[in-house]
Amino acid sequence: MEVGRPSRTALSAATHRAAHQLLDVPKVFDDPLALRIICANAEAGIRVDLCQLQKKRSLRAFIALRSRYAEDELARAIQRGIRQYVVLGAGLDTFGYRNPYPVSRLRVFEVDHPATQTWKRVRLREAEIAIPDSLTFAPVDFEQQTLADGLDRAGFRTDEPAFFSMLGVVVYLTKSAVMETFKFVASLPAGSEIVFDYGILSSMLSERQRSAREYLARRVADIGEPWITYFDPASLARDLRAMGFKQVDDLGPEAAKERYFKDRTDGLCISGSARLMKART
Repeated sequence: MEVGRPSRTALSAATHRAAHQLLDVPKVFDDPLALRIICANAEAGIRVDLCQLQKKRSLRAFIALRSRYAEDELARAIQRGIRQYVVLGAGLDTFGYRNPYPVSRLRVFEVDHPATQTWKRVRLREAEIAIPDSLTFAPVDFEQQTLADGLDRAGFRTDEPAFFSMLGVVVYLTKSAVMETFKFVASLPAGSEIVFDYGILSSMLSERQRSAREYLARRVADIGEPWITYFDPASLARDLRAMGFKQVDDLGPEAAKERYFKDRTDGLCISGSARLMKART
């Protein structure tokens, strides 16, 4: 990744979030800053590329779903008294700039590769989106630095519980880097929680799902951001419990469809190759 240049997959995810605001009614995930943070003419660009975007509706649906699910669970965590939120691999996520809570109620830490954060700061400035006092940037290269060190430099409190989201990140990291991240969250005080998405093993996919994954995997590999890590849901849940997580819940595609896509008439829906999981200490 070049210094000062964003992750191209982070930009792609942000574009799908923005497209969801324009193309899908009702919205699964409402993000009033999604278009603005991309660029001044984001809406026009999306409408020009409408045909291609409509071919990727299931991907757009999943990107909207994972953001909605994470923020739903965050709201529940705040009701339990959580006051720290860590966005791992934040990309162009906008929660920190839409955060309705005062700094005394919720501090937000955005963790990402330094190059992507540098670019995001430029985008925020050009879009005239203010950085609130409640938000702190914590630059971390997951493969070169520890999450603990990056958060410590940002003022994160390890003596207080925290909520973490890790969306669109796991598949790009080595398994060891993923597990070290989980272990860090598990080491925090009781009530700490992480929500993340992940891909299941290729052997667990249907032939159609496997073909779709292979196509997308080639695309991201061609831009230098390959998918490298997948999990068996049952084995992953066991590993998380062994680390000390007391509650582990896997949101599979059928449950997600029932909760977030029921009774839609526009055909927007997710496929079955990616899942969401939450784990709480």
